[in-house]
Amino acid sequence: NLQIGDHLSEVVSVAGRIHAKRISGTKLIYDLRAEGTKLQVMANSRFYTSEEDFIAINNKLRRGDIIGVYADYNDLMDITEKLLSGMVKHITGYKVTYHPEGPEGPAHEIDFTPPFRRISMVHELEKALGNKMPATDQFDTEETRKLLDDICVEKEVECPAPRTTARLLDKLVGEFLEVTCINPTFICDHPQIMSPLAKWHRSLKGLTERFELFVMKKEICNAYTELNDPIKQRELFEDQAKAKAAGDDEAMFIDETFCTALEYGLPPTAGWGMGIDRLTMFLTDSNNIKEVLLFPAMKPED
Repeated sequence: NLQIGDHLSEVVSVAGRIHAKRISGTKLIYDLRAEGTKLQVMANSRFYTSEEDFIAINNKLRRGDIIGVYADYNDLMDITEKLLSGMVKHITGYKVTYHPEGPEGPAHEIDFTPPFRRISMVHELEKALGNKMPATDQFDTEETRKLLDDICVEKEVECPAPRTTARLLDKLVGEFLEVTCINPTFICDHPQIMSPLAKWHRSLKGLTERFELFVMKKEICNAYTELNDPIKQRELFEDQAKAKAAGDDEAMFIDETFCTALEYGLPPTAGWGMGIDRLTMFLTDSNNIKEVLLFPAMKPED
């Protein structure tokens, strides 16, 4: 019953087909038609220099998102566990057989039976490395950065410049923790220096209320209690801008619009994002993300 000029305040699901696709500058425009309804969707276009770039960016960016008002990361952890275990049980039973190297390669069983394993990042990393970490409220110091740098050199863990604390931690976690996550595992309580949008932990100084869910060594979910302090958020954005200026491509710019919105007020909130395509890969036993993408990037015919 929409009229011209009306706006929807609810999420709409449209099952239709693409009638036309065109590009205008850096924008892709899709015309969708279904059951007499016409919709126009505009998205940023993105060009990839290689197959690896395409797979990497789609693994990170294609997500389904949930925002929970008056919720925190503990609530979202419980919701995620119930959602995934219940869905997989309904489809295949709790266990899924997956061939990460293709149908001719070795098979791995992934067990979604709840409860999922939960580990605290820094504590578990200390156990895996056999090294005592500095106090977590000292992770923003040069001494901590130097210690992590030395550990990476000792363990032969590669980390391209800039070798910041956040990047060094990320590489160590990938090398020593993520590889142990075959069945669903929550890696929790990330250091603040790695999580510029997450709220500080209510009882552990220097950490945040954040978790990532890993399955078969791959991240499929990222969530955290949202930081709703505008002053602290601006400080963290400024730190991120400095890291980006130093060469960290994954660091963020200062988002003035977001900071202004926080100044008006944000209730206690938790945010959640899941890699739907990657989860679909596990459920369909697909080892290439292009097999589950609706519109994968194609190589030029010439």
